[in-house]
Amino acid sequence: MLDIKFIIDNQQYVKDCLSKKGFASENVDKLISTYLEMNKLKTSSQALAEEKNKLSNSIKSASAEERPAIISRSKALGEELKKQQENLAEIEKDFELQMLRMPNYPSPDCPVAPDENGNVVIRKIGEPRKFDFTPRDHIELMEINDWSEMERIAKVSGSRTYAIKNDLAQLELAIHMMVLDKLRSYGFTVITVPALSKEKPLYGQGYLPFSRDEIYYMPADDIYLSGTAELILNSLHADEILTENDLPILYAGFSPCFRREAGAAGKDTRGLVRVHQFMKTEQFVICKNDIAESEKWHQKLLTISEEVLQDLELPYQVLDICTGDMGAPKYRQYDLEAWVPSQNCYRETHSCSNITDWQARRTNLRYRDNADGKVKFAHTLNNTGIATPRALVPFIENHQNADGSVNIPTKLQPYLGGKKVIGKGK
Repeated sequence: MLDIKFIIDNQQYVKDCLSKKGFASENVDKLISTYLEMNKLKTSSQALAEEKNKLSNSIKSASAEERPAIISRSKALGEELKKQQENLAEIEKDFELQMLRMPNYPSPDCPVAPDENGNVVIRKIGEPRKFDFTPRDHIELMEINDWSEMERIAKVSGSRTYAIKNDLAQLELAIHMMVLDKLRSYGFTVITVPALSKEKPLYGQGYLPFSRDEIYYMPADDIYLSGTAELILNSLHADEILTENDLPILYAGFSPCFRREAGAAGKDTRGLVRVHQFMKTEQFVICKNDIAESEKWHQKLLTISEEVLQDLELPYQVLDICTGDMGAPKYRQYDLEAWVPSQNCYRETHSCSNITDWQARRTNLRYRDNADGKVKFAHTLNNTGIATPRALVPFIENHQNADGSVNIPTKLQPYLGGKKVIGKGK
C-alpha cells in the first residue's frame, strides 16, 4: 500500500511508476477522484450530524409551537445522514480496494521493460558441466535409484504432486538443515510457521487482490493455504509499534508451501519443477525505514543465497529483474537461477526482493524512530533460503555420475552422515 498524500503530490511520478510495471496510469486519476469524493462526503455527513445534534439538543428548550418543526427537520436530517453514511461506506470500501491494487514504486535502478525478456544477467558463477557421458535428467535418475513414487502418488494425490524417498528424501532434509544452520550463523531466528492463513494476511503480503487464482482456499474453515513463510512472517508483527532498537528482525522461516500453479498450464508437468506442495526455507527481514538500510539488507540476502548455491557447487546466474516482471509488491528484485543440464538452461532457485514499506503499510507494522521519536512504517525484505524439491533438479543432474549415482558436495556431507556419494555407485 502507498501513501495517498504522496500520490496526490506526485501524480506524474506515480503514473510513470505504474506504467513501468504494466499497470494503467489512469488508475491514479480514479484513485484521487475517489479519495476527494470520500473526503467531501465525510465533511458533509459530519456537518449533517452536527446540525442534527444541535436540533436534538434544542428540543427541550423549544416552545410547544416550535417543537414539531424541529422534530420534523431533525428526522429529515437523520434520513439524509443515513443515506450519506451508506454512500460513504461504499466509497470507503472502493477506495481501500483501489489502494490495495496500487503496486509499489520500482527502484530507479531497475531495468525498465514489459516482461521477462527485459531481465538483465548481472553475473554468472561457475561453468556448466561438460559430461564425458550422456547425462540423465532428474526423472530418470530418480527412477534408476528408486528415489521416487511419482506414478503411484499421482493416483493418490493428482497431478503436480511428488513423493521422494530413500537417499533423495534425506538429501532434501539435509539441504534445508544446511541452509538453516547458515542463516542462524548470520543472526537469523529459525522459526517454523503454519501453512494456514486467514484472509487478511494475504492482503498484507500482496497475494490479494492480485493472485487469488494461485491460492488454495478451504471455504468450510474460511482459511487459506500459504505459498510461502513470507506470508505468515509479514503479519507476525502486524499492528505493533516496535522500537528502532528491535530492528532489524531476521527470520529464517521453514514451512510447507502450497501453490495452485494455475498460470502454469502445460509447463513443466513432469518431475519436480512445478508442484502444488513443497518445502521452503525463507529469509525475511524487517528493518528501519531507510532505503540505504533496506538496500544493504537486500544485498546481504542476495549474498547468502549465492553462498548456498556455491556450497551446493551449482553453476548459477544472477538476474536483475525488470519492472514488468517483478510483480506489484517489489521495489527491487534479483533472481538466482541454477544450471539444469537436461534443459540446457538456467532455472530459478531463489527470488530476492526489497519491498520497502509497501507491505508494512498494509499490515500496519511500525516502529518508533530513535532520532525524532516519530512512528514510521518499517521496511520488509524476503528471499528464498532454499525451496525443494525444485532445487533437487539441478542438484542431482549436475552432480550425477555415469552409473546414475550422485556426488555430495563437501559442505553438505556432514548433514548426510559423511556420505560422499548416494545412489547406484554408493
